Amino acid sequence: MLEAFDKALGKVVKVLAWFACALIPCMFCMITIDVSIRSLGFRPPLFTSSVVEYALLYLAMCSAPWLAREKGHVVIEALISMMPRFIQIPLAKIVYLVTALACFLFTYLCWGIFIDYWVGGELDVRGIDMPYWLQFLPLPFCFALVGLEFCMYLFGVRSYYSYDLGEVKDGV
Repeated sequence: MLEAFDKALGKVVKVLAWFACALIPCMFCMITIDVSIRSLGFRPPLFTSSVVEYALLYLAMCSAPWLAREKGHVVIEALISMMPRFIQIPLAKIVYLVTALACFLFTYLCWGIFIDYWVGGELDVRGIDMPYWLQFLPLPFCFALVGLEFCMYLFGVRSYYSYDLGEVKDGV
């Protein structure tokens, strides 16, 4: 049952990661066009800066669950691997639990902020008017996914730590 859930979670995480990857060339093109227009002495579109700022937030949040799944976040594995095995496992479980709880707390808080701005209908007025809730849209969803990823580690579906100092993670 957990393996099937983990597999479905992996598909959602991968789709979000691909979305984050697609944002990079879009941002690159927007910035390049903006700078080119400005260099030619014309007035660039007003929305470029705002859209790129939002895209950076979406890029960071949408890639976070994938990073948690692929063990791409920063860890002090050298310290963990030097500890005796009977300390490693419980310590890892504590880290998984605290991290998952922190992510679910952020999910709850961000969801509240998102709903407040959704109901309030406030606008983020910069280069263009954008709904303010758009800033908070990816936060509760992606924090929840990161929390679920750490729950998968907590429940023993996977392990975040390799306990092997010789392992090199060139794929991340």
